[in-house]
Amino acid sequence: MLQEESDLSLIIAQIVQKLKGSNLYAQLERQAWASLQRPEIRLESLKEDIKEFFKITGWEKKLQNAVYSELNVYPLPRHPAAPPEHLKEPLVYMRKAQGSWEKRILKSLNSMCTELSIPLARKRPVGQQKELLNKWNEMGTDEPDLSLFRPVYAPKDFLEVLINLRNPNYENGDSLSFRTHLGLIQVPLKVKDIPELKECFVELGLNTGQLGIDDSTQVPPDILYYEQLKTNVIQHDLLVDSLIYKDVKLTASNDDYYFVFEDYLYQVLLCFSRDTSVLGHFAYNSASPPKSYIRGKLGLEEYAVFYPPNGVIPFHGFSMYVAPLCFLYHEPYKLYQTFREMYVRFFFRLHSISSHPSGIVSLCLLFETLLQTYLPQLFYHLREIGAQPLRISFKWMVRAFSGYLATDQLLLLWDRILGYNSLEILAVLAAAVFAFRAVNLMEVTSLAAAEAVLADLSTLKVMPLLQIFLFATVT
Repeated sequence: MLQEESDLSLIIAQIVQKLKGSNLYAQLERQAWASLQRPEIRLESLKEDIKEFFKITGWEKKLQNAVYSELNVYPLPRHPAAPPEHLKEPLVYMRKAQGSWEKRILKSLNSMCTELSIPLARKRPVGQQKELLNKWNEMGTDEPDLSLFRPVYAPKDFLEVLINLRNPNYENGDSLSFRTHLGLIQVPLKVKDIPELKECFVELGLNTGQLGIDDSTQVPPDILYYEQLKTNVIQHDLLVDSLIYKDVKLTASNDDYYFVFEDYLYQVLLCFSRDTSVLGHFAYNSASPPKSYIRGKLGLEEYAVFYPPNGVIPFHGFSMYVAPLCFLYHEPYKLYQTFREMYVRFFFRLHSISSHPSGIVSLCLLFETLLQTYLPQLFYHLREIGAQPLRISFKWMVRAFSGYLATDQLLLLWDRILGYNSLEILAVLAAAVFAFRAVNLMEVTSLAAAEAVLADLSTLKVMPLLQIFLFATVT
């Protein structure tokens, strides 16, 4: 009990510290000072009167929302006997798998450095700084030679790692509930069934109207912070800059919806790579930020720095986490802050190995379980012809369907991620897509044919698909 209280106190202190650096805190402070001029604020009951003033004027509700938002991020207090690493990931084999994957990514990055004789980071010459500053809003017109650069990894590479994931202490016969699972994911995690999903997503019921996004979220302006990140981009050239350029060119620039936002994507992603505040999410992420050592000081921790500064190495398709948000924000700093918040709360879970219910492993298992349980004929047919459904749906889920759905439909989906504070809806939608195309899929005889049936999702309507799958078709 004492340990739990201590952990809770620590979380409260962390939240207070984070809020102190926020725009909301500055606004509250200004309002408190301004309220001292009001006649109803008395010196003898100053604290109570200011609290009442905040309540009446709505600032208390804003503070409560900010605290609630932070509480959703921080992990719950752990058991007193649990080691600190359990906050990041309680299962040892998951932690080991994530560690091995990180080493593989770093090896790929370092190999690229060696092959191309390019440093991980360097200060840009003054002339290059001026040139980059002048074309900051027109970076899409720049055509650097990226032919020798390659993505550090693609979603299909990550899927192969997840397929080979095993719990060394588990035998297939140990669990009746998992014994007959014939999907690609072979780890016994607890995922929701349809009755539990119905209860979780009850507001998506057939008799409930779905309005979607009426207003864009108001992000507290922090132009100065964004400008500081921009300055860092101007002054320093990182190897990951070329990876970002390459990814945008290969994905968003070739997308009918997003190619017009190419400049925004460069600005946001380059600033994101320099943002050390992103490192904070590694406190509850199973991953760890990669480190680089000053030349000649390999292994000496006092000479280690996180690389890139935000601790996130982009993969093929990473820019698609940003692209849809470009439709909501015209000011780069607002776009930036919203993307960063979406990433540290949700998107990081799509490319790290963990047992979290919103982690990519659980999403894959949930998707396969839904199909095998509620569409068994389709599942077995696809499996028999060598078209395991997860090989098709994985790319949808790892990119949160960005680049596959029409933008208005994608934003409706992301709105539900925010509303339910969960990524599980991605697995449900993936299963719903297979259910919707089931008749055509039953006629295919190869993986290529199945992929062709599911190649274009741009005409699909998200809400009817989810509602019918959860509340009409499946019993």
